[in-house]
Amino acid sequence: MAGFTAISFSPLPDLLDNVFVFPQETKDSHVLVRAKPEQPLQNFTVCLWSYTDLTRPYSLFSYATKAQDNEILLHKPKPGEYRFYVGGKFVSFSIPKSIAASEHVCASWESTTGIVGFWFNGKPWPRKGLQKGYTVGAEAAIVLGQEQDAFGGGFDAQQSFVGEMSVVYMWDTGISTSGVMEAMNNRPDKAPIFGWRNFPYQIVGEVYLKLRKVIRA
Repeated sequence: MAGFTAISFSPLPDLLDNVFVFPQETKDSHVLVRAKPEQPLQNFTVCLWSYTDLTRPYSLFSYATKAQDNEILLHKPKPGEYRFYVGGKFVSFSIPKSIAASEHVCASWESTTGIVGFWFNGKPWPRKGLQKGYTVGAEAAIVLGQEQDAFGGGFDAQQSFVGEMSVVYMWDTGISTSGVMEAMNNRPDKAPIFGWRNFPYQIVGEVYLKLRKVIRA
């Protein structure tokens, strides 16, 4: 199992009942996840909650290496669709169209089969295949709320996230539907690489940590 090393905060902050608020479109504001992978990834899972009324494309979670800016990317090009990238290639998942509704998504990937798992609001979607045999690089910049078009930067305001984001978790393993449900409720059933209850973050620009007000579906 691969490991990550947190490179800020001691002890790490517990963000229970908090959200990151991204108040406006910007080409530079984001949250940098201060975690450093110890070795390349053969498996991983990413989960998070988001709340926005955007109808244009935006990015939620961006993991870039110097060799590949879309090493891992969770992107929503329009209402009703998510795109999940690994190594610069993506698969799409169609979801019910909604605006100004709180959404929970989880995406997992395994190298040996290339299988991608996707869960929307706790419900599993049909699995798809992507990048069988690929290895995700370890020297990464991990960003919330922007898409990296270069390592640690290259942001485009037209792809920036505006809204609220919370309960962000990443594991170096796959996940079960029961594990997704636990993550939705901020009670993960296994230790994450990093997660909301021990989140190593750095705010860059105009992003604010506030108490959660939205009642989730």
